[in-house]
This record gives sequence, structure tokens and C-alpha cells, in this order.
Amino acid sequence: MIEQKVWKINGFIGILAVLVLAGIGVAAIVMDIPVLVVVAWAAAFILTTGFTIVPPNKTKVITFFGKYIGSVRDNGIFLTVPLAVKKTVSLRVRNFNSQKLKVNDVEGNPIEIAAVVVFKVVDSAKALFDVDDYSQFVEIQSETAVRHIASQYPYDNFDEEGLSLRSNSVEISSMLKAELQERLVLAGVDVIETRLTHLAYSTEVAQAMLQRQQASAIISARQKIVDGAVGMAQMAIQRLEEEHVVELDEERKVSMINNLMVAIVSEKGSQPVINTGSIY
Repeated sequence: MIEQKVWKINGFIGILAVLVLAGIGVAAIVMDIPVLVVVAWAAAFILTTGFTIVPPNKTKVITFFGKYIGSVRDNGIFLTVPLAVKKTVSLRVRNFNSQKLKVNDVEGNPIEIAAVVVFKVVDSAKALFDVDDYSQFVEIQSETAVRHIASQYPYDNFDEEGLSLRSNSVEISSMLKAELQERLVLAGVDVIETRLTHLAYSTEVAQAMLQRQQASAIISARQKIVDGAVGMAQMAIQRLEEEHVVELDEERKVSMINNLMVAIVSEKGSQPVINTGSIY
């Protein structure tokens, strides 16, 4: 099914036509012409069944004895095909908030995930005739797409390679939108935006994963501290040699590097020891 325009005229012209036919019927009564009375009033009654009012951001889908003949998107009052059935389809932007879904990510970890989908109907014929209930269709397909995307990526990448659900929410949302649009084109629905609204480990693994994240953060921080300490020790020795402050042999360099590394890397403040004698 593809949406198409239906025949219609301005509703006020139709009202005028109905009044004219009613006036003809009244005149026929005065003139004592029963046949003309019946014909005029019957025609006026049939015309009244063709009136329809279309509010803003809505469309009327017209079917004539079971056959789709078109839609009215313009706002206002119109006279269209008499004796036709008119159904209203909203064209307004709508939100769908999925429930918190329990899914296994690509690594098999159970996670909880939810998303919001912003959509609107762009083809009233598809929305009304190609699916049974387009609102329910959007809900089911949205949850299916969220489950599929969540199972394709890990919750978090501890090795900082590839995409993850937590660190790449923008990219994940874009892929979710593309997949959902492909699923909903059948229902004449356009997906405007998708966003993850909830993402967390399931309760049974949340504590263990939190410890893993904390350990990973500690290791990453320690690595940066060690890199900085090595650079500072190297810079200190280089400047002492360039400015000829003191001559350092290999043993003194090792001792100085050891002291600097202990002072910088240690979690607690180091206690200085004053040496008044020789190190030899």
C-alpha cells in the first residue's frame, strides 16, 4: 500500500450544494412534485456523508466499500467521496519508552538495557493497512532491535579496542536507529531519534563487574603514574648533567632514580632520610 491523494473539494462549497438541494426539495413540495422532493433530499443526504474535518497533524484515510481510494492530509473541512469510511491517523511525533530488558552482551554478561524511540507516521496507508496495529508494531520491533544491538557489543571494553555499549552510546544509538528504521519502513513509520535511557549490569553480576572496573581503573592510573615518574627521573638527571650541578656516576644515578620512583609512585608520603656521610 502507498498513500495517495483522494478527490475532495472545499467543505463550504459542499455545504452550499447541500443547501441548494434542500431548497430544491422545498420548492418541489410547493410545486407538488413528489419525485423531485425525494431525489433532491436523497442527494442532499448522500452528500452530507462525504463531509470530513481534518485537524492539524492528522490525516483521514478514505475507504469506499472496502477499497482504499486515498487520504486527506490538508487541514480543514472537505467534501470527499460520499458513503465512504473515514479513519483518522495521527501524524504527530510520538515517543516510545521500552521496558528494562535483560540481555546478554556479546561476552555473555547479563545486562539491563532500555531505550527511547522518537517516531512519526509518514505513510498513513502503510500504517493502517500493512500492519495490524502500527503502535504495537513499533513497540515490539523496538524491543527486538534493542535486544539485537545489545547482544552484538560488550558492555565495556577493558582493552579500549572496538565499540562498547557504555563508552560509545552515540554510535550505538545511530546503529539502533538505522536497524529500527529498516524494520519499521513496512509500517510507514519514520524513526527520528533513538537513545539509550538505561544501561547497567544485572544485579547478580553487578558487584563482580564493579570490582573489575575498579581494578582496571587502578591499573590504568598506576601505569600513568609510572610513566610520569620515569619521565621526571630522566629529566632530573639530564638537567643535573647539562648544568654541571653534580657529577653522577652510574651507582649514584641508580640511587637517585630509586629515590625519585619511591617518592612519586608510593601511595603514601615518603619519609626523607638525610645522609651526612658518603654512599660508598
